[in-house]
Amino acid sequence: MESTNPMETPLEQAVQLSHGGGGQEMNKLIKSLFFKAFDNPLLCREEDAAALMLQGNCAFTTDAFTVSPLFFAGGNIGKLAIAGTVNDLAMMAAKPEYLSASFIIEEGFPLSHLKQVVESMAKELAISDAAIVCGDTKVVPRGCADGLFITTTGVGHIQRSGISAHGLQPGDAIIVSRDIGRHGSAILMAREGLTLDSDLTSDCATLWPAVSALLDASLDIHAMRDATRGGLSAVLNEWALASDVSICVEEESIPVADPVRGLCELYGFEPYDLANEGSFILALPEAQAKQALEILNQFEFCSCAAHIGQVDKQVDNAAETNAKGGKVILRSAWGSSRYLELPQGELLPRIC
Repeated sequence: MESTNPMETPLEQAVQLSHGGGGQEMNKLIKSLFFKAFDNPLLCREEDAAALMLQGNCAFTTDAFTVSPLFFAGGNIGKLAIAGTVNDLAMMAAKPEYLSASFIIEEGFPLSHLKQVVESMAKELAISDAAIVCGDTKVVPRGCADGLFITTTGVGHIQRSGISAHGLQPGDAIIVSRDIGRHGSAILMAREGLTLDSDLTSDCATLWPAVSALLDASLDIHAMRDATRGGLSAVLNEWALASDVSICVEEESIPVADPVRGLCELYGFEPYDLANEGSFILALPEAQAKQALEILNQFEFCSCAAHIGQVDKQVDNAAETNAKGGKVILRSAWGSSRYLELPQGELLPRIC
């Protein structure tokens, strides 16, 4: 019977230790795969470092990706690595420009899988017109890397200053770009081998096109944050503490897909705590909320953007009235309220 374990791929079709040894095999892998997928003049100069011309305010970010499984509905570790880093730049109103990529590959990893990952990275880079200009490849013995780990670092010029977690103001509207909890749910389904009757996919996506459109409209955005680990709950609590404000959100207004809601009921999770990889939250003056939603709704990945709450909303509920700065209040459809706490522990490890 043929093995279904990808690490049992025939030797000539798999990554070998020699692919990380600095010799002919490594050179062939880099030229035939990485340079071909990420082709650009800076990368192909083959220097020890990319020489960049940077002027003005820039954003700089880095992240490591160890998601399990490597392939999931709606993406894979490669798409995730690019979208994750590009989105961190976008949330600072920085146009993604230059990225580095470091690959730690386990001996025996199928070359076909590596090619699929790299090609998905190139496709995702094109969305924001960013480029990988330097990188590194290491191969480790079997059992040391669980297949593949990727680290990406990004640099981009800031298009609008002053957007910050410390910038929320009383009266700001809180907007979410799409339904929440998709990535965490998709990873859970893949990891547990669930075959529910749904077409649920991760929301993994590059957010720069939507952010760029918001910036072009000259909206007075006070804060933006992609809701990754810790989900919506983490973002709102971090904002409330950083800006020393209270935030009230309406439970009924928060978009959650039915399959996500069903998984949460099955496992006892809350959708507000689940990870996202293509959803972001923004705060801006209430008077501009309608325009922001109209702009977001033009993008397929923001088609269910919603106005979910306000900063320092005036209410008559005692629990809300007594709330101090740094708290997030979740108000139900029945009028009751509770604090939406910062998530504790790790609901799903290795989701990115």
